[in-house]
Amino acid sequence: MINSLFLNLQQHDVLTDEERDLLRGIIVRERRFAAGEDLVVEGSRPAFSSLLVGGFAARYKLTGEGTRQITAIHIAGDFVDLHAFLLKTMDHGIIALSPCHVAFADHGELKKITERHPHLTRMLWLDTLVHGSIHRAWIVAMGRRSKASHLAHIICELYVRLGVVHRTSGPSFHLPLSQGEMADVLGLSLVHMNRVIQRLRREGLISWINQTITILDWERLAEVAEFDPTYLSLSVEPR
Repeated sequence: MINSLFLNLQQHDVLTDEERDLLRGIIVRERRFAAGEDLVVEGSRPAFSSLLVGGFAARYKLTGEGTRQITAIHIAGDFVDLHAFLLKTMDHGIIALSPCHVAFADHGELKKITERHPHLTRMLWLDTLVHGSIHRAWIVAMGRRSKASHLAHIICELYVRLGVVHRTSGPSFHLPLSQGEMADVLGLSLVHMNRVIQRLRREGLISWINQTITILDWERLAEVAEFDPTYLSLSVEPR
């Protein structure tokens, strides 16, 4: 069930059989969520950390006017709230963007790992650090890149991350987000979002049909995005 987590962590360092068994052992239950349902509610104090086994989820904040800003997209293999183990109270929500399959890791069992298994602790720590790197990349894209470059960067990033957990098909991947949800990612109106997508299509960089994105020219798309995957730490080396 948590093979996607193994694929994710093994992109950074080798997991032993014992470490795999330990990760299986911290999963105490699972649940399926419908699209639009909160996996984690802002202000809650979860006793478990949520591992996304299947589907797409988003980290988000609401403004005082009720508008939503999506600050992260999560895919299979991601712990969406591993940081809640130490921060305790969630200062944001996690919403299902598609039907999601979630496994829950008990915080008590995670604490035992941190006390007895230093290498696996470092691997889980690295997972949160990579999410921090992704967050910084998103801030730069939102603040300093054109909207076309910003969208191109997100597409490049998702393609690489989904490839790690075997969720791509050639140059294509499934992305079950509406244009309205993508507008919440880029901080745009729905009309402006549509224009940005159409620009990437006209330039022959992508095809976006229904919920499938196909990258037609990776080199040009990465150039428009100024995409450098270094921030994803995709190298297997001792940690």
